[in-house]
Amino acid sequence: MKPLPKTRWWGGATLGAAFLMANSSIGPGFLTQTTVFTQQLLTSFGFVILVSVVLDIGAQLNTWRILTVSELRAQDLANRLLPGLGYFLAGMVILGGFAFNIGNIAGCGLGLNVLTGLSYEKGAMLSCGVALLLFWVREVGKMLDGFTKVLGTVKILLTLGIAYSAHPPLLQALHHTLLPVKISAAAIVTIVGGTVGGYITFSGAHRLLDAGIKGIESQAEVTRSAVSGIVISTIMRFALFLAIVGVLSQGAVLPADNPAAGVFRVAAGEWGFRVFGVILWSAAISSVVGAAYTSVSFFKTFHPVFARYERACISVFIVLSTLVFVLIGKPTQLLVFAGAINGLILPIALGIVLVAATTPRLMRGYRHPRWMLAAGWVVVAVMGALAVPVLVDLL
Repeated sequence: MKPLPKTRWWGGATLGAAFLMANSSIGPGFLTQTTVFTQQLLTSFGFVILVSVVLDIGAQLNTWRILTVSELRAQDLANRLLPGLGYFLAGMVILGGFAFNIGNIAGCGLGLNVLTGLSYEKGAMLSCGVALLLFWVREVGKMLDGFTKVLGTVKILLTLGIAYSAHPPLLQALHHTLLPVKISAAAIVTIVGGTVGGYITFSGAHRLLDAGIKGIESQAEVTRSAVSGIVISTIMRFALFLAIVGVLSQGAVLPADNPAAGVFRVAAGEWGFRVFGVILWSAAISSVVGAAYTSVSFFKTFHPVFARYERACISVFIVLSTLVFVLIGKPTQLLVFAGAINGLILPIALGIVLVAATTPRLMRGYRHPRWMLAAGWVVVAVMGALAVPVLVDLL
């Protein structure tokens, strides 16, 4: 296979898909969830991130490869595996994506509250308008790729700067990342669910399929895109964790309604507080884009009318998410709950994809590596065992 031109890597859908997945996994839910659980576990939360990255690899590499080899979206692959199964999978992922998007809209409200002082509800409604505008411009695919790359880069650079300002205890954090003092099943389920659960598992792969990057001959490019997304999100996860640990080690007490904002205010004063507003809003608005885009991709193949009116469906999805948040409120609680819900969806959705990978009539003569299958089933087993009791406790 000929090497890909460098311009295609940075400028095309391959890196766009990586950033779409990474931005979805480091959205407002992760910012809030990380802050909440780091307050409970301190430096041992590094172990939770490490586990989430390992499970992330097992889920993403399998999903991206299986879907692009089969040249089918997840719901279509499931329907061909067993008629009707795709509708069940789509219903679960759309439900999880809707829960995520309510949390994403909540994050938009939190971010604009920090930046402008607007109420959470008004900030959410204004951000809803911005998200709708993004989807009604022409060339939405190319716009989505560029938008997610710019915001992803901004988030990482700003968070690294805040982490440096917070002076975290690096050696202690490294030690407890490998040998934790405390372990929390709720933290693992919520963080894994918030970073790779639900629609996030499929966001990058569906973007590649939309861009025509599929088939056995494209697997080097697909793998590179998946690994890039994992690396991008891992850098951001650890940078945010170190920033929070640094602030907490100085004895800071964080506000209950927006604890992540308190981290940045303590680390860098009012300037840091405003920077957080930019980070949270950019994380939230890009996650609104990612959640709506991928959730709608789960039913647009069921009938031509959905594909024809894709932007209208996306708009309805975003508006309904906003209305639910405005009526319910409680942004921090919503963001944590969305992660837990999607932590339960992950093992079911991934299990369906792994079974499809062992079905020759669906895989075009391709034999999926045994080590990848084994890694995928480990993710299914671990998340299945942990997610149910955690979700029961939350309910």
